Amino acid sequence: MAQSKDYYQVLGVSASATQDEIKKAYRRLAKKNHPDANKSDPKAADRFKEISEANNVLSDPDKRKQYDEMRRLGAFGGFGGERQQRGARTSYPGGGSASTGPGPRMEDFDIGGLGGLGDLFSSMFGGGVGQRGAQRAGPRKGESVEVVVPVSFRTAALGGKVPVELEVIEECATCKGTGGAPGATWKKCPECDGRGMISFGQGGFAVNRPCPMCLGRGQVPSKPCPTCKGAGEVRTRKTVNITVPPGTDTGTRVRLAGQGGRGDDGGPPGDLIITFEVQPDRFFTREGLDVIAKVPLNIAQAMLGSKVSVRTLSGKKVTIKIPPGTPPGKRFRVPGQGIEKNGAKGDMIVEANVTVPEKLTPEQEQMMKEFAASGDLKY
Repeated sequence: MAQSKDYYQVLGVSASATQDEIKKAYRRLAKKNHPDANKSDPKAADRFKEISEANNVLSDPDKRKQYDEMRRLGAFGGFGGERQQRGARTSYPGGGSASTGPGPRMEDFDIGGLGGLGDLFSSMFGGGVGQRGAQRAGPRKGESVEVVVPVSFRTAALGGKVPVELEVIEECATCKGTGGAPGATWKKCPECDGRGMISFGQGGFAVNRPCPMCLGRGQVPSKPCPTCKGAGEVRTRKTVNITVPPGTDTGTRVRLAGQGGRGDDGGPPGDLIITFEVQPDRFFTREGLDVIAKVPLNIAQAMLGSKVSVRTLSGKKVTIKIPPGTPPGKRFRVPGQGIEKNGAKGDMIVEANVTVPEKLTPEQEQMMKEFAASGDLKY
């Protein structure tokens, strides 16, 4: 049964949250509740789906505006509750009830120039909005699936491929999506009287959605499918190789058409939306298209000059000449060894990181004292 959803509460942000705050909350919760990180928790996938659903609405300015307007009008106040018993009339807190009677259609409302709200209601309550007696709305595209994918600094900079394991919903092979056991007989659904839809009425609004007993089919089997328990679909895992574009930053998104959730009634599958999260590197950092490499030098190398061999992003080594008297933080530029993106290419910048030993041998200490006494150290 559809639940009343407060998307702000799902993401743990206020209704006045900025887009940046919503983005940060989504990334944090998506990472925490990703099914791959909670393999022992069977409810993690549902939490992850709910978080993604909230982000889909609140991260889109137009959808968020519609959602806020309906929220202000109290359109979500009475929708919710648990079905008390199969085949019985469903009641909800606040006096709302589920029935198959007629009522105003949400897609006919135009609130403040926002246009019809049926599509948004459909995405939040899991079903189409239609007239009395409407059956399932025909083929519908599956839901988009959003995942956060960690990627190494080197792969993000140079581009490459990373394997991603996904949990997806596919048609049950045993019942071919019908939800009935092989050889089962079918009868009219007692919950919706065979219409496939039930109507939620509350505060002058009416929203139709697929019947939770027959899942919009209008009929129920004498015996549910033993594999999918009557759902007509099963969760399964698959591995997809994701192409990482060169120059990828944290927050870069790519959309893979047809790699998301299964469509309904023969509809096309949804899309897979990847958000990359670049992992820090122990040696390299990034400034635009330039790659920064901090090279440790001891005092003698900095004072007397030296040559150091430095590894580039591609793995090739270049030799940097360190002139005498090099101060800490001095930078040396290696052209063309940075990140290439959209026809432009940055450089590698080698930064001198002069280290001071914590402890000197007696001989080293005596030499430094003599050097200091010679007056060569000036301030």
